[in-house]
Amino acid sequence: MGTDSHMPILRRGDRGPAVADVHAALRSLGLLPAPAEPTDPARPDLDPADFDPARSADAEYDDTTELAVRHFQQVRGLSVDGRVGEETYRALSEARWSLGDRLLRYDPERPMRGDDVISLQERLLELGYDAGRADGILGPETETGLRAFQRDYGLTSDGTCGPATMRALRQLGRKVTGGRPQLLRQSASFVDSGPQLIGRRIVVDPGHGGDETGYTAGETTEADLVFDLASRIEGRLAVAGATVYLTRGRHQNPPMHQRTAFANETRADLFISLHMEAHTSEHARGVASYYYGTGSGVSSTVGEQFASLVRREVIARTGMLDLGSHPKTWDLLRMTRMPAVRLDCGYLSHPVDRLLLLDARLRSTIAHAVLAAVQRLYLPAEADPPTGTFVLEKPS
Repeated sequence: MGTDSHMPILRRGDRGPAVADVHAALRSLGLLPAPAEPTDPARPDLDPADFDPARSADAEYDDTTELAVRHFQQVRGLSVDGRVGEETYRALSEARWSLGDRLLRYDPERPMRGDDVISLQERLLELGYDAGRADGILGPETETGLRAFQRDYGLTSDGTCGPATMRALRQLGRKVTGGRPQLLRQSASFVDSGPQLIGRRIVVDPGHGGDETGYTAGETTEADLVFDLASRIEGRLAVAGATVYLTRGRHQNPPMHQRTAFANETRADLFISLHMEAHTSEHARGVASYYYGTGSGVSSTVGEQFASLVRREVIARTGMLDLGSHPKTWDLLRMTRMPAVRLDCGYLSHPVDRLLLLDARLRSTIAHAVLAAVQRLYLPAEADPPTGTFVLEKPS
């Protein structure tokens, strides 16, 4: 995933205070060894570089740092590139917080983010309170769940997680059994909403755009191809009765936070981000999908289900290589308040995939596969057709 342009990306060979800050964060997580010369024998976790400007300026992003960053990115469900951009830096900052380190309360202007928020959300969900998705962002749904918990257990229902609320959370055992309750709730709401697509709001997000053209294949760019694909998907979903929004026009490239904010403002039921990949390896090819998940059990159930459905439909109809579905904590998937999926439709850098993706008929096939997956998402299990067999009347 890309990073915001206002923060320089830190990589191997860089030096300076920003690198020292990354070192401190990695040490606090146990991913780098403690420094050899602590300033306070009682606090061996403190790094002199944090306090000595000369040493801080000389902190180096070396091989050990890159390896630690790669490990952190892998565990957190981020893109594993060994570099620290906006998303990785923010994740490092959030990982420092444990539940009980600070007062937690809802701030609509600057929502609190951190691992302590995830712990609070998971605890409330385990106790049977609807706190929204366990995404580490303290939003209005988490505040509502927290207030309900406080009210039920005779605490001041102020929506602030302080010492008294922490004691109550630690004393109580798990109430809900039989799986992850928020995920069961999310799946049930989709089935209950009925199979028709009329009235569904679906946001389709063509990657890249504007000056960011992505991979170029002859005279055609990745940005043009995914926009064409998005337009084909838009047409098919509209014929099926859905209301479809694209996050950009043909020549626009809104930043990621604007794309997710747009989806949230439209109160979309589903968010589909479209990409085509490129890689230096001559063997890289195939179709992959991604959904919000930490890799440790916290995920979007409907997002995970749809990621699998859409990938398998594309594979069944195109014969392209299957690269699987994977949980990621990319902000594109995390910041959307509805089930969200990123679909990588193939590798333009691979001669076979490129030949297929440049063919308009293949892009129409992928569009129909996406339509089939969306329709199957809303069908009850007993009415769900086998992968690759769902047919809707083609648009005229």
